[in-house]
Amino acid sequence: MTFAATVLTLYPEMFPGPLGMSIAGRGLADGKWSLDTVQIRDFATDRHRTVDDTPAGGGAGMVLKADVLAAACDSVGYARPMLAMTPRGAPLTQQRIRALAAGPGVTILCGRFEGFDDRLFDARAIEQVSIGDYILSGGEMGALVLLDACIRLLPGVMGAPSSGDDESFETGLLEYPQYTRPVEWEGRTIPEVLRSGDHARIDAWRKQQAESDTRLRRPDLWERHEGARVQPPSGARRQKDE
Repeated sequence: MTFAATVLTLYPEMFPGPLGMSIAGRGLADGKWSLDTVQIRDFATDRHRTVDDTPAGGGAGMVLKADVLAAACDSVGYARPMLAMTPRGAPLTQQRIRALAAGPGVTILCGRFEGFDDRLFDARAIEQVSIGDYILSGGEMGALVLLDACIRLLPGVMGAPSSGDDESFETGLLEYPQYTRPVEWEGRTIPEVLRSGDHARIDAWRKQQAESDTRLRRPDLWERHEGARVQPPSGARRQKDE
């Protein structure tokens, strides 16, 4: 089954963009995933092809119209998850990415200007997601990020299926530090344990480094990781509740 991506946007020329290169580009050329774009402006009904209007209640900027957006979304359908890129959405996580990558594909709605008429989300099954606590000019860059994260997990896209297993966020921790040759560079040497050939020691060192770096650099991740480790099994929780 090919992972199918559809992007609803005012700027379809932005795609595939960087997704046409490297492993994503090879996967696209090999048919491991597909990409379609839909021009939102095609669903405007007036002669000026208007897609936005002034904010109700006043304020700066323009807001994308619910009727135009709904028509664009309805044209694609909702058989696949439909996500809207917006800073008001839930933070995108590796867990959500894995779930999307395991499915038939995704439809992504890209915002512009001051965002979407919020009635759209009351009327249609659209999940709001954010790629971070900052503002972009539009949802297209967020869509590229989301798609890249999914595509790299598709079977046959990465060279070795296990190559992403230890990366940051896959285990709830940041990845351990990486090194490569030369052994010495500007007076700095690769840690001895990584040159020892002792795989048990190496695994233990990497685990310790991942935990230490996460605790220092991302205390929010460390807190969630520790909470997950001490969480009792579901059966034990049910027994306690009873």
